[in-house]
Order: sequence, then C-alpha cells, then structure tokens
Amino acid sequence: MNFADTEVVASILGKSGFEPADDINTADLIMVNTCSIRDNAEQRVWGRLDLFRSIKRRRPSVVIGVLGCMAERLKEQLLESDKKVDLVVGPDAYRDLPALVTAAGDGHKAVNVLLSREETYADINPVRMDSNGVSAFISIMRGCNNMCAYCVVPYTRGAERSRDPYTIVDEARDVFEKGYREVTLLGQNVDSYSWSSGRDGGKSVTFPDLIEMVALISPMLRVRFSTNHPKDLSDELLTVMASHKNICRHIHLPVQSGSSSMLQRMNRKYSREWYLERVDSIRKYLPDCTLSTDIIAGFCGETEEEHLDTLSMMKSVGFDFAYMFKYSERPGTRAARHYKDDVPDDVKTERLNEIINLQNKLSAACKKKDIGKTFEVLVETEAKRAIAGRTMTGRTSGNKVVVFESDSARPGDYVTVIIEKATSATLTGKINN
Repeated sequence: MNFADTEVVASILGKSGFEPADDINTADLIMVNTCSIRDNAEQRVWGRLDLFRSIKRRRPSVVIGVLGCMAERLKEQLLESDKKVDLVVGPDAYRDLPALVTAAGDGHKAVNVLLSREETYADINPVRMDSNGVSAFISIMRGCNNMCAYCVVPYTRGAERSRDPYTIVDEARDVFEKGYREVTLLGQNVDSYSWSSGRDGGKSVTFPDLIEMVALISPMLRVRFSTNHPKDLSDELLTVMASHKNICRHIHLPVQSGSSSMLQRMNRKYSREWYLERVDSIRKYLPDCTLSTDIIAGFCGETEEEHLDTLSMMKSVGFDFAYMFKYSERPGTRAARHYKDDVPDDVKTERLNEIINLQNKLSAACKKKDIGKTFEVLVETEAKRAIAGRTMTGRTSGNKVVVFESDSARPGDYVTVIIEKATSATLTGKINN
C-alpha cells in the first residue's frame, strides 16, 4: 500500500516540476514513506533518517521529509528530533506536498497530518516507479474500521472510505493498454469495499461487483487483491472468482491466531471455527486456490495452549505461505491501553521459531505437490540467478514463483511451464512447447 502511495506522491510532485533523482546524493528532496505496523519497521526508518541527516550535513539545502503512518503517529515529534526532518506529511495530506516542500525549502517546519473521511486520491494518475512493466498496484479504498486490538492502522490511516469504482476500472484499463498484464487491488479490508452514488440509479457497488468489473476489461489482464478479512469474506466473492479465470487463484486471509480465546482478545470478530468454515468454502468454490496468511506470536496473555492452537490451525489449513511476526506493542492501540504485554521476549522468539519451522515444512509440502503439474505463468523478469542460459521468473495464478529457462519469453508474456523441481519458496520447470 505504501508502494502505491509513493506512486501517487510521485504524480503530485511531478505536476509541480519535480523529477526523480538518479542518485540520492544529488537529490534536492529526500522522503521516506513509512509504516508503523511494528516497532521494527519504525526502527528501520530511524536508521534511514540517520543516513539522510549525514547527507544534509554536507548539503544543508536538502529537504528531508517523512511521509505515511509514522508521520501520522509521531507528528511534530519528528520535527523536534535530532534527525533534521523538515517535512512531516500524513497519508491523507499528499495533495499539499508541493506547498509544504516550498515552505520547508524556505526554512519553515512543514507539517500536515490531518486525516480525511473523503480523500481517496481517485483523480490522481500514479507514476509507476521502479515498475517491472508487468504488474501494477491500484488502491481501491483507504483507512480501516476494524479496530483490531494490536493494530495502529485505524489511528494512522483513519476511517474506511471506498474509491469511485469507475475511476478504478479506468485506471486498470489504462495500465492494461500501456502493456501491464496484472493489477493488484489494494485495501486494508477489500471485502468491506462499498460505494454508491446517483450513477446507475444509485446502484451500490460491492467488492465482488468491482473485481468483476476489472476482470471484464480483458481476459489477458490478471486481477489480484489484498487484503481480505475472514469475517467479511463472502461466498459471493468466491462465486465471482470461480466465474473468471483471470481473477487469480490466491487469497491472503490473515488468521493471526488459531485460538478462539486469543482472537477474541485481539478483537478479530471471528472464531477458529468461523475461519475454518471460510477455508472450507474457498476449497469448495476454488479447489486450486492457494492460501497465505499473517500470524502473530506472543500476543498479550498468550498461553502455551493458545500457541498450540495456532500450530494446529496451520496444519489444518496447510497454508502455502505466511507472514510471521513477534507481537510488538504499538502506542495508542487497544492492547496498549487495556492489556499487559506479558509474554517474555524469549518465549515469543521460541514460539515464532516454531511457527516459522512449521510453515517452512508446509510450504515445501505445497510446492512438492506441484512437481509434474503444468501452470500458466505470467513472465515478470530475468532471474537474478541463472540456471543455464537465459533464465526467467514469473508467477502462477496462485502467486507461486516459477523459474524457467527461455531465450524467447519476455516480461508480460504468458507461457506454459511444466514443474520439475521445488523448494519451499520456488518452483523450477521448463516451457511446455
């Protein structure tokens, strides 16, 4: 989502005469777009700001800016730090960047962290920065209303609001006409996307409606989406996915914990049983669909039994991939206000390692099942490590990375690949002529 926001920022600044610099040491304006979801993410930003500060010592005229969630959370604290920050801009204030940059360049501290209930940047045509020319991100909504106990996002990105679907379709059509062959629709909870206006007699557009509208642009355009919320994933969406081959067979469904008691403390609004029922529905409508997830180890009060419930959930579902983290308390969240972060760090680390080790086994098993199968692969780029000759990489509809040798395949091509080898992360095969 920050990647997509950065492309919006590039568009706004480009209209004011700014151009991307080839080298950070020659830039007049240096900005970092930030995340606050975990403490580790913020610590990395502080480290990056140390680098920027060293550049500013050599060239005092350089304007240093912090954008996004960390800007929203810390506000003026960033300006008051010793990191030499000149500009602090929250995720709903990017339209003000040209004026704020001018103010900062004149020696004034510039800050705008006002959250909006309307801003979606629907009219901004993003600049596709560092793109492979094959895949594009499209933001369909902003903010979040879920208020999970551990999560800072509702406080840094504000309330949920959905973007005009016709602008989304227009953007998707535009990138397809420019040669892109895949779009990913982005939202904190895409399943709760909802938009209505006087257009079409006031018809309400839901996420299943929207993804079908995008899929109908062309059967040559793959459509992905992220992220889903288990409490809102509907059979209607699964039906639409099953009806269109170009809607990718991959769902990212964050579970966070396999324990109902833990999920209740997390304020996730579903139980273990509900989650498993949703997985059963996915398997029913989309038997070939891959599943990925998010898992938190060591949330407040987690018992060994609750941890074991998470491990058993992972085994029951057989996730293809997972993002796995130790819990880190975020200031201002419900957990920080009402719960004690009482799981010792060494216990968090031990449990996280158990989760990672299990997921590595599950991922390897999932990939091993693909040996001998044939997949349609969208070619993305040349591989960093060649097998022999010219080696390319691409992804299956199920979001699995495939490496294969080819002298003729180009980024954006669809090729058919027979899988010959597999690791927990990658499939290797040959083109089926």
